[in-house]
Amino acid sequence: MASHIDPLAGKTIDPSLLVNVPRLVTAYFSGKPDPEIAAQRVAFGTSGHRGSALNISFNENHILAISQAICDYRKGAGIDGPLFIGIDTHALAEPALVSALEVFAANGVHVMIDQHDGYTPTPVISHAILTYNKGRRSGFADGVVVTPSHNPPEDGGFKYNPPNGGPADTDITGVMEKAANGFLENDLAGIKRIPYARARKSGFVKRYDFITPYVADLGNVVDMEAIRNAGVKIGIDPLGGAGVQYWQPIIERYKIDATVVSDVVDPTFRFMTLDWDGKIRMDCSSPYAMARLIGMRDKFDVAFANDTDADRHGIVTRSGGLMNPNHYLASAISYLFEHRPNWGKDAAIGKTIVSSAIIDRVVKKMGRKLVETPVGFKWFVDGLNDGSFGFGGEESAGASFLRRDGTVWTTDKDGLILGLLAAEVTAVTKHDPSQRFEKLTQEFGVPYYERIDAPASVEQKSLLKKLSPAQIAMTELAGDPVTSTLTEAPGNGVAFGGIKVSTDNGWFAARPSGTEDVYKIYAESFRSPEHLRQIQDDAQASIAKVFAA
Repeated sequence: MASHIDPLAGKTIDPSLLVNVPRLVTAYFSGKPDPEIAAQRVAFGTSGHRGSALNISFNENHILAISQAICDYRKGAGIDGPLFIGIDTHALAEPALVSALEVFAANGVHVMIDQHDGYTPTPVISHAILTYNKGRRSGFADGVVVTPSHNPPEDGGFKYNPPNGGPADTDITGVMEKAANGFLENDLAGIKRIPYARARKSGFVKRYDFITPYVADLGNVVDMEAIRNAGVKIGIDPLGGAGVQYWQPIIERYKIDATVVSDVVDPTFRFMTLDWDGKIRMDCSSPYAMARLIGMRDKFDVAFANDTDADRHGIVTRSGGLMNPNHYLASAISYLFEHRPNWGKDAAIGKTIVSSAIIDRVVKKMGRKLVETPVGFKWFVDGLNDGSFGFGGEESAGASFLRRDGTVWTTDKDGLILGLLAAEVTAVTKHDPSQRFEKLTQEFGVPYYERIDAPASVEQKSLLKKLSPAQIAMTELAGDPVTSTLTEAPGNGVAFGGIKVSTDNGWFAARPSGTEDVYKIYAESFRSPEHLRQIQDDAQASIAKVFAA
């Protein structure tokens, strides 16, 4: 995050500043995107198309166009099984679902929606796709999740998961993006659509119980019996998101000692405390957004929250408060590979190139293979699917892991199981994940990690994205000799759109932002906070030199 922290960070918002939901929904139906304006076109990022109706970047025409593009892609790829669709609790999710169903039904796509018109987490859609497709040779299912993840209340999002259950790769999203923008350019010509009431009665839209099969299967991925028998006292905050209807069935089925601290759903998210920049953001890795649960830490042995589509996790321990996402990943990895005897001996660990190097040290000690990839969970999908990855995790608090028998659970991030895993760690080891991480630092050193933003023009961001190791030409970083300079992820040889410079005692990576006129600097030191600042200063100075040249 940037160094400037808003004075209102961690406090609740003044009601006068909350999003006007009727105005937002009206803008969704009335705003018409101009395909000549880049910001109003369909654009698939790492997690689908996102935007807000208030700035004409997420409107009905966008969803109609993307939905038709999905139908056309399915037809071309021979995908003719059901499409599982879930929504989160953002205000634009319901209107977007209506638009999508009108197109899907008109195209003869069999769509499965929540049986009670409720909310469905991203990992539950992934689980449903994989469960349906298991053992099939044809008639494969796929899915859509209508969510902008942890983004502010005025935002909307729409993402596609193919039959592998994970986030769609660029070979798919590129085709969809091009087709959807073609529909926008031609005033929606070629889009099949029927009225919503007809779509719901058409026989193509069916109600589906997402909750029961997911909840019933949880014991196969997390040791729920150990949690129950140990009597671990758990606090859960869904942050008003899609996980809200899942926790009570989980608590009742497995008879665990857990309390849902709030089950309020409100599209303004007025109950949230403001994030670092004074915006409402359901970011469960932010100490400002998580102030409510952090304030309750003494009431529980371990507590956790999820973002709005429940694909991310935030872990709060009695001993340490809110865990840094990197610290929890290291704790989770070290625990899982000790306590999953049925996982393959060759099962690797997937991590993104900007995740903490303490993971590298933990994995090396375990004698396991580490696969370092560009940013994005899509790089872990195949490995989780075939069991060659035991765990895949991102520095931004998203991860998933295999079932206890070593087979696939989900191929998308699952914040619910990562929260429950924190309780399992506490139950089995009698130490919470923060205490486990403390033990890791005694062996591997203390990592000081931070991400900051620095200003960059469009031209500078483009230059940074194509930077070569020769251009940066660093031989020393914060007083230590440089051991590697990378522009490609070592795990798969794919360019990650930036640069990473490492030494034996620290590293930095720089990548351009896709949405703002800044570039992101991820940095880590195994010496001290002062050494971290030196790494950050050297990083900015070296990038500035490249920009000047």
